[in-house]
Amino acid sequence: MINIGKFNKMKVAREVDFGLFLDAGTGNMSDDILLPNGNLNGMELNEQDEVNAFIYRDSKDRLVATLRAPLAQVGEMAYLKVVGEADFGSFIDIGLERDVLVPKKEENYMITVGASYLFYIYVDKTDRLAATTFIDRYLEDDAPYSIGDEVSATVYGFQTNGSIMVAVDDKYRGVVLKNEYFERVVPGEKLNLRVKKIYDEDGKLGLTPRKSPKEERTQLQDDILDYLKEHNGFMEYNDKSSPEDIKAVFHESKNYFKNALGGLMKKQLIKQDETGTYLIK
Repeated sequence: MINIGKFNKMKVAREVDFGLFLDAGTGNMSDDILLPNGNLNGMELNEQDEVNAFIYRDSKDRLVATLRAPLAQVGEMAYLKVVGEADFGSFIDIGLERDVLVPKKEENYMITVGASYLFYIYVDKTDRLAATTFIDRYLEDDAPYSIGDEVSATVYGFQTNGSIMVAVDDKYRGVVLKNEYFERVVPGEKLNLRVKKIYDEDGKLGLTPRKSPKEERTQLQDDILDYLKEHNGFMEYNDKSSPEDIKAVFHESKNYFKNALGGLMKKQLIKQDETGTYLIK
């Protein structure tokens, strides 16, 4: 049985001017699959040689073989680029002569030509390769990480409460709670994160873009000092400012901001009153 969208071990049945036919194993020559000369990937083959060939459908919907490795096989997830769009969906490049369709119903969010996203590759009802952005069910839990580890993750959606759904190493399920980030992110974006929590019930990773509390307080103190220096030693923000203003200017929570101010005042680098905060020269 031929597995479309995967590598299959097959024997060369016969040679023709435009390539080689691979034995499909049905006993019927008309089922044999063409390996075009352009898909030999530099290999020289003879009849009865065994090859590991990737099988897919070409632009005329015929089964065709290639010895080139695609960017993803059926049953795999990969970070792939959108190269075209139509009324019925979008097309992604998986490294073959034919791009793969992402049906409109499989677009969990708006995708843009030229951008890359995380896709799961599957075979549709017509035996063609297809892709979906609905990847949550294919991600794994019980990731091999510990609290404090730094990881890379891809955004693939948002929960109804605004928390970010991410795939760590494009494989493991993770979440960044809404109160952990202060900048706009979009699906397909790559984030550098730190493991903050591992949920006992399912092993899902709780993640944050923040550094460790100590490192973040130090960075925020530096940011406040830089802001004051750039604004003639004064800012209208102090520990009474609204969380919204602090988030908009410093991309931090009010609690972190107050702690940073407190640290700078202990160092006698700043002072504040009801009008704002001053740099002590």
